[in-house]
Amino acid sequence: MIEKIIILENVDPVVFLGINNCNIQLMKTLFPKLRIVARGNVIKVIGDEEEIIRFEDSIHKLEKFSIEMNILREEDILDIVKGKTPTVSTQDNLIIHGIGGKPIVARTPNQQKLVKAFEENDLLFAIGPAGSGKTYTAIALAVRSLKNKQVRKIILSRPAVEAGEKLGFLPGDMKEKIDPYLQPLYDALEDMLPSSKLKEYIENKVIQIAPLAFMRGRTLNDAVIILDEAQNTTKQQIKMFLTRLGLNAKMIVTGDITQIDLPYSQPSGLIHAMKVLHGIKGISTVEFNKKDIVRHQLVQHIVEAYEKSEKDEARKIFPDTHKEENRHPK
Repeated sequence: MIEKIIILENVDPVVFLGINNCNIQLMKTLFPKLRIVARGNVIKVIGDEEEIIRFEDSIHKLEKFSIEMNILREEDILDIVKGKTPTVSTQDNLIIHGIGGKPIVARTPNQQKLVKAFEENDLLFAIGPAGSGKTYTAIALAVRSLKNKQVRKIILSRPAVEAGEKLGFLPGDMKEKIDPYLQPLYDALEDMLPSSKLKEYIENKVIQIAPLAFMRGRTLNDAVIILDEAQNTTKQQIKMFLTRLGLNAKMIVTGDITQIDLPYSQPSGLIHAMKVLHGIKGISTVEFNKKDIVRHQLVQHIVEAYEKSEKDEARKIFPDTHKEENRHPK
């Protein structure tokens, strides 16, 4: 009789152990000669050495499956312990599996183009209208890289355009003040990572979410770095951000140049950066459009209606020029 301690390093205990430890209860029935005790991410097993080796091999296979799929069902456990390959529904253009095993896929041609560009370049610009999935796809790619151990961390940032005035009136400490600006990033992560694992990653700074101003002075190595809402950066801000790129790192910059919230006299740093960096090897731009919108079907009609209204207003203000295009180029 020997005792063995098995530590589950990357798995979410809630997913792995099951509700009320139902998955461990099943393992006990499949390995009746062993005494198995599970607490959090630690499993203690006592019994015959040969049987423990077989049990440990099954545990590591189950761990790998649950990390990849974000789910561990009874039928998956039975298949893996018996040496079979679990039945998994395949999806074209799969990026990762989200919560409950939900497949997260590149649903449109431009989302697929972003996935391919991510594999071939270190700096990407993903530009397009609201609801086109540019930020969601970017975060899915970052989570996939983290799960595959291609990087050690994910860094997500947004400019807090109103920080000079309104942040001070929000209650709480700095994190609580900036969280409303970063909530869309949390929403995407919550679709892709179990809540306990996401909390652990944030507490251990494996996933870092911060406003743009917090990036100054840093060198970001071994990471996927995403700058969201980049149309609201100034020239100086986006230059500062882009020069944070370190070794074994990839950067995705997303934005919608039709939704610039800067003062009218302040040009968008995103538009300037794309012009300055155009044609440099290792940098790619993917332009999304109305056909990529994957939210409610009304969103596409709303975008179209606002575009038409803005064009009509521009014609009235600038009947003989194209001054508007300097700010919102097509």
